[in-house]
Amino acid sequence: MKLPPRLKNTLLTLAFIALIGGLAALTQRFTGQVDITSSASNTLSEASQKVLANLPDKVQITAYLKKDAAIRRQIEQLVARYSDYKADVNLTFVDPASIPEKTRELNIGSEGGIIIDYQGRIERLIFMDEASLTNALLQLANANERWVSFLAGHGERVANGIANFDFGSFGKALDQHKIKAQSLNLATVQAIPDNSNLLVISAPAVPLMAGELTLIKQYIDNGGNLLLLTDPNNTHLNPVLEWLGIRVLAGVLVDGKSKLYGIDDPSFVLASEYTKHPITKGFQTITVYPVTAALDSDLTSPFKAEALLSSAKQSWTETEVVSGKIRFDAGGVERAGPLNFAYALTRTIKNTEQRIVVVGDGDFLSNTYIGNVGNLDMGLRLVNWLIHDDKFIDIPSKTTPDGSLQLSPTAIAALSFGFLIILPVLLLVTGFFVWRRRNRR
Repeated sequence: MKLPPRLKNTLLTLAFIALIGGLAALTQRFTGQVDITSSASNTLSEASQKVLANLPDKVQITAYLKKDAAIRRQIEQLVARYSDYKADVNLTFVDPASIPEKTRELNIGSEGGIIIDYQGRIERLIFMDEASLTNALLQLANANERWVSFLAGHGERVANGIANFDFGSFGKALDQHKIKAQSLNLATVQAIPDNSNLLVISAPAVPLMAGELTLIKQYIDNGGNLLLLTDPNNTHLNPVLEWLGIRVLAGVLVDGKSKLYGIDDPSFVLASEYTKHPITKGFQTITVYPVTAALDSDLTSPFKAEALLSSAKQSWTETEVVSGKIRFDAGGVERAGPLNFAYALTRTIKNTEQRIVVVGDGDFLSNTYIGNVGNLDMGLRLVNWLIHDDKFIDIPSKTTPDGSLQLSPTAIAALSFGFLIILPVLLLVTGFFVWRRRNRR
């Protein structure tokens, strides 16, 4: 049916107006969003969500920034992600120029600053992203500072050291969780300080003196919490291990499964499945342990011993040098896997549960290896459980997946050959045939 010209023009006009109106609506700013990034970089991390879950009261964030500060919009978007999970996370902007006395009182510079207030306690930030804001909230969630004493003076890994084998990166991670690390030389004190919530002993390079062993024995007998990290063939901690009912098996634990993950060194033990324990509850990330000792427990010990980490079935304790082709010697002292290489020990003293963890490797928390997969998270879980901060055990550290493309030399050579030689030759050949065909016409 043919429409009258006037009606046709009217309908076209209405359609044009509707189109313009629809386009105008699309330009409006909406608060809803969908995160389609592969790493979920625009979604609040699991770590941040769990920190918020441990904050029952209101969180007030006050950003002291100039009205034309470009960062205001970025802060609004970030805080909005927190408010989606906890409605009483409030954000207020204040121009520092409007309240100069208050700004000076809060020690806020000309560039501005951010104050996070929770239960009357405050944290200050100069720059705010998810990592810094969540760490600040975590600090506020922990009302009391906790201290971890790292035994020193015998060649142990240093809590704030920068060497590859030191624990500097781990110490910084503890500090972000309001857990303070301090070195402790038992030769200079008469007792382990009362403010130590945890004592860490990490594979001393020389034997401990009798007086030092006595102080450690007293600390354990009084219910002190302990993280003991040993290494294969290290006998300097045998007296302490004997008190705890833990025995180090001879040799180095080798893992036949490590090659499946692209690791050629069999002395790297991988843990991908974990026993049922509060430390590993909900934890499914692979952890890596280089040069590890297998452990065994004494059933007559006063402690309740629970296996925490175990090797794969394709593992064994290698008593020879771990190099070249190695194989299991069934007729000797070597033990076949699966084998335990970490234990969690508990007992009740003075109506309080004493907690001790023994691990057959100390390198997994060193500066070299702590960034591997879930090593940092495992270290934080161990410490949180040992100092009785169970509610923070399942808060993982925020990590960003490596988005870089790693190519082998062969792949790089193939791409270079393809783009620098093959592709130009193909273009020249194609151009030649097109030119020849046109000339024939």
